[in-house]
Amino acid sequence: MPSPYVRRRRLAAELRRLREERGLTAEELGQVLFHSRTKITRLENAQVRPNLAEIMDLLERLEVTGPRYDKILRLARDAAAKGWWDRYGASMGPRQRLAADLESNADTIRGYDQSAFPALLQIPEYVDALVELDERQGTLDYRPDRMAHARTQRQQRLLQPGGPTYEAILDESMIHRLAVPPEIKAAQLRHITTLVSSEEHIRVMVLPSDKPIPGGFLPKASFYLYTFPEPGDPPLVVVDTITTDLILTQRNEVKRYTDMYDRLREAALSPDDSIAFLKRVADRLTDQAGSRT
Repeated sequence: MPSPYVRRRRLAAELRRLREERGLTAEELGQVLFHSRTKITRLENAQVRPNLAEIMDLLERLEVTGPRYDKILRLARDAAAKGWWDRYGASMGPRQRLAADLESNADTIRGYDQSAFPALLQIPEYVDALVELDERQGTLDYRPDRMAHARTQRQQRLLQPGGPTYEAILDESMIHRLAVPPEIKAAQLRHITTLVSSEEHIRVMVLPSDKPIPGGFLPKASFYLYTFPEPGDPPLVVVDTITTDLILTQRNEVKRYTDMYDRLREAALSPDDSIAFLKRVADRLTDQAGSRT
């Protein structure tokens, strides 16, 4: 199914363009439809799931007909659709809900990770270790059991036929610095090497901590690039911050992050060298864990 979030963004742009063509402010359109300005603004910012009856009323009152009517209504239907992640409600966490939505129809996913191993490649023991770290920082905005189950659902989507092409660049400093027990980290690394070796559409590369990255500044956060199979669904970027995920869709913003990713990829180890590196680290961590027993 198309990503409802991506379609909400497209619908929002269409509705905003339609309102501006009619020379109406958000408040004036709200008066025409007997809605508040806030509701119109949230709809135009893709912050809410659209109500099909209300969209049809809007189009009729603004005298939209023909192909344009059909196009906007089709976008509204896709934007209002519910995916498997909606069964979890808020219990899986807002970040993971967004990721699951975007992954539902992604063609390619590319990510730079400087804070943890990618969610789509995590084993249950590693997820539990991350939850423990998260609990030390404050109240969780998800239920750990539901979050872990939803993460498994996302991983199954990646591995099923027709799943997206997935590529991840792992910052070496993250591999060493994240305070996860060495035996769990070693198991996580071995899982990644096994998965990459068996799945042609999954690629992982390591960015050495001592490798200069020419051409500009260093990345300030983890980020993820998504493309979609339908030409009308534009590529977007999700930037990971401490408190939330930022979604960028402007063409110049997406290009800057795409260029940044290409620079990181150029500096990273090759896929084969990366797998060899991860195996060496896993062996070292296993020896370290054994020496503690």
